[in-house]
This record gives sequence, C-alpha cells and structure tokens, in this order.
Amino acid sequence: MESFFSFLEKRVDDCSSLLCVGLDPHISDLKEPTAASALDFCLTLVKQTAPYAAAFKPNAAFFEVFGPEGWTALKQVIEAIDAESKRLGSLIPVVLDAKRGDISSTAEAYAKSAFDSLGAHCITLSPYLGKDSIDPFIQNSEKGVFLLCKTSNPGSGDLQDISVVGADGHPPLPLYEHVAQLAQSWNTKNNIGLVVGATHIEATKRIRATAPNLWFLTPGVGAQGGELESAMKAGLRKDGKGMLIPVSRGISRAANPAKAAAELRDEMLVFRK
Repeated sequence: MESFFSFLEKRVDDCSSLLCVGLDPHISDLKEPTAASALDFCLTLVKQTAPYAAAFKPNAAFFEVFGPEGWTALKQVIEAIDAESKRLGSLIPVVLDAKRGDISSTAEAYAKSAFDSLGAHCITLSPYLGKDSIDPFIQNSEKGVFLLCKTSNPGSGDLQDISVVGADGHPPLPLYEHVAQLAQSWNTKNNIGLVVGATHIEATKRIRATAPNLWFLTPGVGAQGGELESAMKAGLRKDGKGMLIPVSRGISRAANPAKAAAELRDEMLVFRK
C-alpha cells in the first residue's frame, strides 16, 4: 500500500536529495508587502530549486498574514509545485508547516483544509492533545504528518525536556522521548514522522534510538545555528535516509538560490556516504 513516506522515499531517490526547501516569504524579503509579491517570491524559488528539492515546506503564517489573498497565494504555490512535479516526472511532496493541534472535530476541519482545499501532502502537528487530535490527519495513508517532538527553538526545553514517568516501570524519560515512543506506536500506516531540531544533537541521538525507522523533519540548520554534519550523523537512519532537512533563508537570501540549493544537496550527499 502506498503511503506518504513511500512517496517521499521515491522522491529522495529520484533527486538524490534530503533537502526540503522552505518557502517563508518574510515581508522584509518582498518587493512589496502584498500577497502577490509573496506569490512571486515563492514561484521564483520553486522554479529555481525544484530539481534539488526532496520536498517543499511552505509556512502557513507567512501567507495567512495577508488575509484571504494570502490563502489564495498559498494554494497557487502548491499548484505550482504540482506543475513542477509533472514537468520533472517525479512527485515533490508539499509539507504544510502549520503546527495544528485541536480536538478531533476541529482537527477534521483542519485536515480537510490542508489536504483537500490546499492540496498539501503532509502537515506539521502538535501532539499535545493526544491521538484523537492526530487521527483525522492520518486516516489516508497517502497523507502524512510530522509531530512536534524536539523543536529547534531555544525555549523548547520549557516543556519538551520535562521528565515523565516511564511506562511499565521503566525509568523517567524526557517528554520528547515519550512523544517519539507514541509516534512509533501510532505509525501503523507509514505516515507519521517527527520534528526534531538540528540544534539539539544529543536529543536527536536519543530520539533516533527510540524511533529507528521514523522520518525526521529537521529544522534549524543555518540561520538558527544548527550544524548540518552533526545533525545528519545523529539523525540519519542506517540506510542513509530518514531525514528531511529544511532550509529557507539560506536559499532564498542567496545571490543564486538554485546554486545554493544544489550545493546543499551535494553537501548532504557527502555526509550521507
């Protein structure tokens, strides 16, 4: 049975890349503070970087800030990625970075919005409300989720590092490790992964040991201070896969985004070997 991560693995093989190109149209980077300018910004990045992208990750917030026009622009960006996929003959998954998380009835509406209305293939979610808040997003194995586990921001430890009681008499463990255990047990359709920040190497090692087969979405390389080689050594699976590494500003603010994406792809290839 096809699943989101079987699609992602095919794309990784097709383009020999673990690079996830972040689409974050910061107003300061736009020619004008408008949805139209955000759309142009993203379309240019998509066309220049598609050959090197294992996936694209548009951040919903940078589109929502423009109101209804921004939401329309986001849909058009996803449609453009679909067009590039057809042109290249290889499906490039779209991970919607929205970090949703709510009770099941609300989650159903969020899932329809992301997958049916926008056409995204995957979404980031907070697992804080438990499995019933995740279920509406994982019913279709071809749609995926990345659960927030150990995020890249400095304040992540305020909650994620809290020790919780281990199951069946096991010693206490960090909350992020408990989330990884839950994700491992919930992943019956091969469509659940984890957000694991490149800024937390020791945590990445622990999570990989806990969830040896899950895919990680690993933000934090570059602008947030994460170091690519260390993160990959800590988080790659034994098959040299299992990590999708988002880079946004390091590509979009480069003089030549296509060249920056190609160089990052090639650097990752070296570390995979």
